[in-house]
Amino acid sequence: MSLQNIPNDWIIPDWPAPSNVKALFTTRQGGVSSGNNHQFASLNLGAHVNDEVRHVEQNRMLLRGFLPSEPKWLQQVHGVLPVWIDEKTTSTIAADAAITKQRGIVCAVMVADCLPVFLCDRAGSVVAVVHAGWRGLVGGIIEKTVTAMSVNAADLVAWLGPAIGPDHFEVGMEVFQAFVGYDKDSEQAFMLSDNAQKKWLADIFLLARQRLLRAGITQINGGGVCTYCDSTRFFSYRRDGETGPMAALIWLE
Repeated sequence: MSLQNIPNDWIIPDWPAPSNVKALFTTRQGGVSSGNNHQFASLNLGAHVNDEVRHVEQNRMLLRGFLPSEPKWLQQVHGVLPVWIDEKTTSTIAADAAITKQRGIVCAVMVADCLPVFLCDRAGSVVAVVHAGWRGLVGGIIEKTVTAMSVNAADLVAWLGPAIGPDHFEVGMEVFQAFVGYDKDSEQAFMLSDNAQKKWLADIFLLARQRLLRAGITQINGGGVCTYCDSTRFFSYRRDGETGPMAALIWLE
């Protein structure tokens, strides 16, 4: 098992994590799925979409070859609950962030435009990964995860994975008001795109950075890679409708 042999366009985060912290972000390349108009091609890892079950199972087996154990998949609900993961954790648990201190336990979230946020402490004693869509960000999923990790936030480092970029993430007034009502500085992350319809383009990377900073994390890396913009490399729900998700994975070696 070695990350040196992963498919060429999968992403290993470039961040100042300790050497025993391992992280990986898959792309849509390297699997066996297809679907109508190749909507799941090729590395769809989601069992909750209308891909063939045998293809999803094969894709997860391919991914498993690069990991120390089977990922602890969550039932993601766009909520604000982080959970601690260990060898007894089952895939029936509903949550949108996973945390562990145990070596060899793979925390995972699936995304297809929502933002994956990787977290670890500088001592390499705890890791987490967060599924941060706009609902989760508004509700404080990042802050709740940082608190649950039970270490000094100043000792944490973060990496922002690929997500829908600010040129394509159009939202309504209710989303704008939800963020700005909580933090006036959030207005910096929005640009009015349709005054008549009260539509805004939102920068989910900046919104996440603001929340991380408020939580006490100053070492923030990554961000800016748009899933919507690159149909060859990334799945995107906003661009394609029903499609497969990618995986954000982190573990302690």
